[in-house]
Amino acid sequence: MTETRLAINDVSVEFTGLRALDHVSLAVETGEVVGLIGPNGSGKTTLINAITGQVKLATGTITAGDTVLSSLKPRDVALAGVSRSFQIVRLFNAMTVLENVEAGALAKGVARAAARERAETLLTEFGLLAKADELGDSLSYGDKRRVEIARALAAEPRFLLLDEPAAGMNDAETETLLHTLSELPEKRGLGLLIIDHDMGLIMRLCDRLHVLASGRTIAEGDAAHVRSHPAVIEAYLGKGAAHA
Repeated sequence: MTETRLAINDVSVEFTGLRALDHVSLAVETGEVVGLIGPNGSGKTTLINAITGQVKLATGTITAGDTVLSSLKPRDVALAGVSRSFQIVRLFNAMTVLENVEAGALAKGVARAAARERAETLLTEFGLLAKADELGDSLSYGDKRRVEIARALAAEPRFLLLDEPAAGMNDAETETLLHTLSELPEKRGLGLLIIDHDMGLIMRLCDRLHVLASGRTIAEGDAAHVRSHPAVIEAYLGKGAAHA
């Protein structure tokens, strides 16, 4: 897969007069992990919704390589190589784990036999093959999260956007997730944009961080720079974070 970039340029989003994002710009390259952090209500999920075509832009453009995503519908954004998970897990609860993951490949136009093979490979990679025939609504919360990520990967995206993938996981599950996610950019040649409030996960996983507060960018850079940035400490991390 050739190197490319997901570029968010001068993006603003408004809801009935409220500016949820205010001229935000950032980029994610294939092969890297970028963390999107900030306090609740800072606009993080809104930015992912904007990238994936679920909210309209008031200003700016979004591109993936040479493809302009800004005016595309969510399905077309996915076909252009951008997959996502959701803050609240959205599995097909009446379908099996295997069928859930197959659906990600089928939606991209993959033939049934190839979709099943791809799903089985991903379930093995995520340690879920033994649960392939279980229904989605029978899983633990942590397993549901992992199935959702596997389903997003079944579409073989160039960019994967994860909205709080570690939410609801215990320490062991989070550690396993960290290991799995850290291998994805090199193994699959994709760029990863991740939102999470688990700063231990974020600081260990991400190459760069982008920090939002009240819909605006307040800092960006590597973990050491962001951890010690006065605006980030005040708005989000707290005074003890710079020495953690």
